[in-house]
Amino acid sequence: MTQRLKDKVALVLGAGSIGPGWGNGKATAVAYAREGARVLAVDLSLPAAEETAAIIRAEGGVCEAMQADVTVDADIARVVAHCMAWQGRIDILHNNVGMAYLGGPVEMSEETWDHSLKLNVGSLFLSCRHVLPLMEAQGSGAIVNVSSIASIRWLGTAYIGYAASKAAVNQFTQAIAMQYADKGIRANAILPGMMNTPTARASLGSTFADEADLVAKRNAACPTGAMGDAWDIAWASVFLASDQAKYITGVLLPVDGGMTCKVV
Repeated sequence: MTQRLKDKVALVLGAGSIGPGWGNGKATAVAYAREGARVLAVDLSLPAAEETAAIIRAEGGVCEAMQADVTVDADIARVVAHCMAWQGRIDILHNNVGMAYLGGPVEMSEETWDHSLKLNVGSLFLSCRHVLPLMEAQGSGAIVNVSSIASIRWLGTAYIGYAASKAAVNQFTQAIAMQYADKGIRANAILPGMMNTPTARASLGSTFADEADLVAKRNAACPTGAMGDAWDIAWASVFLASDQAKYITGVLLPVDGGMTCKVV
């Protein structure tokens, strides 16, 4: 690897995978470590975070795992305090946590709507609330938020809470980017398209006949003829977190195989 993140400390929220295989957060945490970062892998599931940390350590990298609920302020405060005690700084904040719950405004319960916003964008508010003062004191930092092309396009599936909350992620990212641009802090968002990940299969599985049907139809919807995978998100994240992107901030980067270029 090129060691683009040598001597950087990365806090990855949502660093586990909800099922077998590579989720976006898991792959990104490993990619950060492969590029030289010391990683704090955080997930709601401690075993999932520990699995990611074990992969990194087996490859000779530095990683610790922690459990936290990113919708709880005290949990975020605890994680950030641990990272500072462990490494003394946070150079990269990676917000990966998110979930799509099916339903439009008629079908979706108010409780699910509220949870969608609290999880998908409220978690960014809490993490930035605690990390931004530290980055400002350092005079540097890179924030990478994971949004979705569902924030800017109708993809044929009704999940109003997901679409609305991910649209909020986009503006949240750009507002942070502008407020902190003169303080050495960058903020960018990645907009994944149709990705073949455990989370996608879990959240959308009920809308298809079976997993083979899901994969076939989502592949066919992509201009490239195939969905992307977690590593496509991971390597885009590495670039945005690295000094190679030192003059890039406020960008909403689709990683979608050209899907947002389609008219229909």
